[in-house]
Amino acid sequence: MTELLRSWVDGANRPDTDFPLNNLPVGVFSLADGPRRQGVAIGDRILDLGRAEAAGVLGFGGRLMQDGWNGFMASGRGEWARLRRELTMLLAEGAAARARVEPLLVPMAAARLHLPFAVSEYTDFYAGRHHATNVGTMFRGPENALPSNWLHIPIGYNGRASSVVVTGTSVIRPMGQIKGPEDALPRFAASARFDIELEMGAVVGQASDGPISVAEAFDNIFGYVLLNDWSARDIQAWEYQPLGPFQAKATATTISPWIVMAAALAPFRVATPEREVPLLPYLAEPGPMLYDIALEVGLAPEGAPETVIARTNYREMYYSAAQQLAHHASCGCPMRVGDLLGSGTISGPERGNRGSLLEISWGGKEPITLDSGETRSFLADRDTVTLRGHAQGRGYRIGFGEASGKILPARG
Repeated sequence: MTELLRSWVDGANRPDTDFPLNNLPVGVFSLADGPRRQGVAIGDRILDLGRAEAAGVLGFGGRLMQDGWNGFMASGRGEWARLRRELTMLLAEGAAARARVEPLLVPMAAARLHLPFAVSEYTDFYAGRHHATNVGTMFRGPENALPSNWLHIPIGYNGRASSVVVTGTSVIRPMGQIKGPEDALPRFAASARFDIELEMGAVVGQASDGPISVAEAFDNIFGYVLLNDWSARDIQAWEYQPLGPFQAKATATTISPWIVMAAALAPFRVATPEREVPLLPYLAEPGPMLYDIALEVGLAPEGAPETVIARTNYREMYYSAAQQLAHHASCGCPMRVGDLLGSGTISGPERGNRGSLLEISWGGKEPITLDSGETRSFLADRDTVTLRGHAQGRGYRIGFGEASGKILPARG
């Protein structure tokens, strides 16, 4: 595993920063009421890439002077690598260009962060075995926990790109049709079983038109974000048959503000688990395509301290993002720059590793007690949920920032 790359930027060499020189995640920020600008996180600063291009410090044909990363992603893998290479040279300890670059840094604390890219389409998967087994056991019993197709294909559904929001955006409790006891008619009401799902999101950086291999899919992924797929379980229970999630998943999907480029995660690649049944050849992986990324979920009632309610790891997934993307394209579905693929809920084998309250509280039957003394089966109004994650290197880590959202009361 690589060592820490030392930078001249304050805070970038601390072992607890999410943003050392090894990382260089990209995002979009603004200052005060100014325009949205492309930037890269380094320590506790943001390098203004638009100003860097304007000053001639970087030269990417204006693709770093936009208000999102779609245009740069479309320029291709060679340009992705060149940007990382040139940024590393500019920000490395002893860099000759320091005097030109230092005025282009802005304090992260003074910046407002925005969605880093325009989400073209959003697809969410159901590809974590522990999660699928837990949910299946609750509703179908342990002998029928996994659907018959689950070990053969990464199951997914097409979600709402329009409801993807960046960290810090409040989420209004959804209204919807909810079914009561068997003899009762459905009613229209606020969701009482509002939940989170701890996921990773893969950002597609290269378009494709027709089937692609898993290796090609892996190369087409620009980077990764943390992703919270907010879920209204009571709405979902009534609507999901026969076509699956709809309104229950359309309220909001929160992502972290920085796209960690796949190249930064390369030292942390791990293999998917051994297969219980062989996959069809089009899903075969030529090498390790998952990542060792530690993840956690924090829940804080209003005015109370946060409790970490789950810790798990992205390596628990059964299918990698590359397999998900290859499967998505296998029917001929065109994939676009800016497509977002949610991994599915990431859970581990123990209760403390479960990535949703549905699992942690076992459908509401086993409430958890927070550090404040309050209990939760599902989310209460004014709760704030925060996802965090990082890959741990020798003396440094590759982090994503936070994916956080506060629940506001329903409007109804």
